[in-house]
Amino acid sequence: MPIDRQVVAGDLVFVCPPPGPVSVFGLERGYFRRGPCSGGAAPLIKTVGALSGARIDIGAVVMIDGVLLPRLRLSPVDGQGRPLPPWAGGVVPPGNFFLHSTFAGSYDSRYFGPVPEAGLLGLARPVLTFDP
Repeated sequence: MPIDRQVVAGDLVFVCPPPGPVSVFGLERGYFRRGPCSGGAAPLIKTVGALSGARIDIGAVVMIDGVLLPRLRLSPVDGQGRPLPPWAGGVVPPGNFFLHSTFAGSYDSRYFGPVPEAGLLGLARPVLTFDP
């Protein structure tokens, strides 16, 4: 769905993961499928958790500007038991989004940090969802 307004926190979006280490790691581990994005990955569907300027604190839970994101926990390992280092947290830089998913196995900004708005492809709309 094309973007005809400003993206806000809570929007579900199609976005390309940033090229470089994020895409390489995601592709090597099988977190991303191969696709047309500049880093070689397929677009992701994630929820915008925060916009530039927001403060993200990451520990056992994730907080945005001091507010707990419910159902969003950090896992020290992935589904295959491999270490999954978290992003250190901090302020979302200008021109970036913090993305997340409530799906427990999601590889998102909790682990790779904010992503550039330039990778935004459009808004997504749920059709059929399943949340184990």
